[in-house]
Amino acid sequence: MTFPLSSTMEFTVAFDLAIALALGIGFGFALERAGFGSARKLTAVFYLYDMAVVKVMFTAIVTAMVGLWVLSVAGLIDMGQIYIVPTNYVAQLVGGLVFGAGFVIGGYCPGTSVVACASGRIDAFVFVAGLLAGIAVYARFMGGVETSIRANAIDDVTLVSLTGIPAGWWVALFVVVLAVAAWGMGIVERTFARLKPAR
Repeated sequence: MTFPLSSTMEFTVAFDLAIALALGIGFGFALERAGFGSARKLTAVFYLYDMAVVKVMFTAIVTAMVGLWVLSVAGLIDMGQIYIVPTNYVAQLVGGLVFGAGFVIGGYCPGTSVVACASGRIDAFVFVAGLLAGIAVYARFMGGVETSIRANAIDDVTLVSLTGIPAGWWVALFVVVLAVAAWGMGIVERTFARLKPAR
């Protein structure tokens, strides 16, 4: 059996949606259990006294990287079937800045805002309303921007393709970087612990 299964098996739309729903509920449950349905917890990273969000996301990225590499080396996954979003450096830089600004101002990202709504947090409902309004405005008036972004995007940009260095070395490097970053973030948290608000 080779993964992804969609490359060798035909799934119905209903089955795809059922998998997406199950994964979404599981992901949301994990986020809520980790405390990421709270705007206070999420924005704490910008004040440097609680780096849990960065630690979890960085760990998830490296875990996925290691898992994909191991499965690829074992011949269980065809990396050529993994979709890579086309790269547009300017658009992604601007998008990252806008996303970050929305995150620190609103206290949520799109996923965590939905989790917070499920927990009944009023501020999350306001955030999601603003999010949907922004999407509607973009879809209605920014079609030309989207066309330009897609037209100037570069396909299949990876660290391996950019450098020629085998994936295994990049995996090893990121594991080391994760370990060093976790140690460094612990120091940062202790340094800025005085900024943590009293409960």
